[in-house]
Amino acid sequence: MGNLILKTDPRVNTLFENYPEAVRGKMQYLRKLVLETAEEMTDLAVLEETLKWGEPSFITKNGSTLRMDYKEKTPDQYAMYFQCTSRLVDTFRLVFGHTFTYEGSRAIVFPLDQKVPEEELKACIKACLQYHKVKHQMTLGI
Repeated sequence: MGNLILKTDPRVNTLFENYPEAVRGKMQYLRKLVLETAEEMTDLAVLEETLKWGEPSFITKNGSTLRMDYKEKTPDQYAMYFQCTSRLVDTFRLVFGHTFTYEGSRAIVFPLDQKVPEEELKACIKACLQYHKVKHQMTLGI
């Protein structure tokens, strides 16, 4: 990685290794998109990868916590979770409409058999990682 400092809790890697085979690659792909997006952001110095509520989570100084997970109770999907009290998911819905499937004001849900819209998702990730810098903008810089 370039100038970005990545601090990873070793438990995160263990969690990724323990996802079911059918979803492991998809979860690793979401993780890769978060790391790529963070690396592309010139004003982001440190990204912390940790566990919150037992889920892989990403924290930045000026961002909102971003989490992701697969739940056995919903075996046909996995999701990226955002702070439900933020404007993030409502803004994603406004900007991207039906590009994504949403769960209330807290998540973007991905069916296992669907391709992830990479460019659009990276814009969502970027808005989350810098949320406190862009929350005053109507579309959060997207």
